Amino acid sequence: MKNFDFQIQTRIIFGKDTLKSLEEVLKDKYKNILIHYGGGSIKRSGLYDEITSILEKINVNYYELGGVEPNPKLSLVQEGIAICKEKNIDLILAVGGGSAIDSAKAIGIGAKYDGDVWDFFTGKEKIQETIPVGVVLTFPATGSEMSTATVVTKEEGSYKRGAGGNVVRPVFAIMDPKYTLTLPDEQTFAGIMDIISHIFERYFTNTPNVDFIDSLSEGAMKSIIKNAYILKKDTQNYPARAEIMLSGSIAHNDLLGLGREDDWASHDIGHEISAIYGTTHGVTLAIIFPAWMKYVYRENIDRFAQFGREVFGVKEDDDRGKMAIMAIEEFENFLKNISLPTRLSDIDIDEKNFELMATKATEAGPLGSFKKLYKEDVLEIYKLAK
Repeated sequence: MKNFDFQIQTRIIFGKDTLKSLEEVLKDKYKNILIHYGGGSIKRSGLYDEITSILEKINVNYYELGGVEPNPKLSLVQEGIAICKEKNIDLILAVGGGSAIDSAKAIGIGAKYDGDVWDFFTGKEKIQETIPVGVVLTFPATGSEMSTATVVTKEEGSYKRGAGGNVVRPVFAIMDPKYTLTLPDEQTFAGIMDIISHIFERYFTNTPNVDFIDSLSEGAMKSIIKNAYILKKDTQNYPARAEIMLSGSIAHNDLLGLGREDDWASHDIGHEISAIYGTTHGVTLAIIFPAWMKYVYRENIDRFAQFGREVFGVKEDDDRGKMAIMAIEEFENFLKNISLPTRLSDIDIDEKNFELMATKATEAGPLGSFKKLYKEDVLEIYKLAK
């Protein structure tokens, strides 16, 4: 196990009707708030009116910026930065899922910086400070409500890149599972894959002696899979929605990565697909992860055998390679059972941009740590995924 330094400042307020806590969370702490959200769903559902009535009750000035898209765009972030500077915003309230939260985080760091916010996403600058971000979560997937990360797409050149640091963790997140009951099935199950992927990026490690966090990770994966199947039969099952919502936060708040070396190659490979084609992040990961697994499992066959045994109940076998292959097959079957695509051809993407995507993915150097992946490796993974 490696040394680590772990701190989470995010206050989580979880459960039915917890939006009423917003008054107490905000009162006498902030004067100028930017509400940041996606399309019109929060207005159609009445959530927008609930939030603004609370803000009016506590006499804060509030402004709004909607229009966040999946794979949030740099241009909207820049618009938000301008509003924050002009209106002296002291809290950004992200209402929605990971896209709204990531966009809000990018606005927050950009508003405290005199240069181009994209500098943080290229590694030119390190994040030092931010306008605080609060969250009303309606879509569990990215875990951005507790994470140190933000991911944004720069339209020019179709670059999807991440930045992060402990300072960008939201100061609070209000999480009421009832707001997830109306999510379309595609979003629900793509979100579940997104959640699992955050555990995978930490679980598939070569760091030895990480039994405790392994057990937490395996338990989390089993719970997510169990509740995914419940939701496949009954999308209105509130207890299952609650389990999935909580798992999304824990999967990406760094707890399940303590003491180990993370990977993140699959995310980087998937980002190139989303940047060009606009694909949903969870859908992209459902396609890339099985291909990545098939390409790298020989680097640590015991790790994949353990994954199969502990998560899917694969029987112990002296042939560890057989166990590893069965684990990958079990995972891929799970994805199919919840109606997620597992091939690029399933979403009508062909090979024409494979070379470009592999080049862009590795332009800053090799990806991952479980197995170092160079351009040729990434290209092979795209081919396995086709």
